[in-house]
Amino acid sequence: MDLQKHTEPTSAAAGLRASDADRDRVADLLREALAEGRLTADEHAERVEGVLAAKTVGELEVFLRDLPAAHPRRAAPSFAAAPDRPPLGSVPVDPDDHVVAVLSSAVRRGRRRAGRRIHAYAVFGSVEIDLSEALFEYQQVVIKAVAVFGSVEVRVPENVSLRGTGGGVLGSFEVASLDADDANAPVVYVDGWAVLGSVEAKPKRGRFVADILDRVQHKVDKSLRKYLDR
Repeated sequence: MDLQKHTEPTSAAAGLRASDADRDRVADLLREALAEGRLTADEHAERVEGVLAAKTVGELEVFLRDLPAAHPRRAAPSFAAAPDRPPLGSVPVDPDDHVVAVLSSAVRRGRRRAGRRIHAYAVFGSVEIDLSEALFEYQQVVIKAVAVFGSVEVRVPENVSLRGTGGGVLGSFEVASLDADDANAPVVYVDGWAVLGSVEAKPKRGRFVADILDRVQHKVDKSLRKYLDR
């Protein structure tokens, strides 16, 4: 195929006269393509010959059109990571829910609305807070977890951000920090203490906020169809 017979390039600078530096730049890119195995020796020689004879920038662009050099990768959009703590005043001080286990166990899971603040206390007991199927109405959710000779476990969907601030006294406080791809995704903050106990927070694999909403809509549609078929 004769590359010099391609249609005219659409670049605004295509009609500008090419300089020696322009020809050298294209020749270097063709040399890299040859080294990477993208061009055969014959193809490389043919293109270099055309580059040396090219008179305009547009004629040079033709020789790179089917190579990665002509299609630079777009930079991934950047956004600020979630802060370690919620902005001051963004979350009420009073909790929406108390979860307490004293010499017992307490569980919060399933399709339920996640409040802005949840307080969990485990004293010689265990607390499990599973938000993997929760409905997030707010972008910031704070969970205060205190474990004394007990354990508090928190699970979140994979596509939310997760932050933790706390510590352990002869115990363990572990929060697997997570950054969501979406800057507007909910952020779950876990803080507190573990005294001779454990506090653990991490994502639940295979659970996503979008999946939950889809399942809810499916159930609503199914119920509506049953009602209409009566």
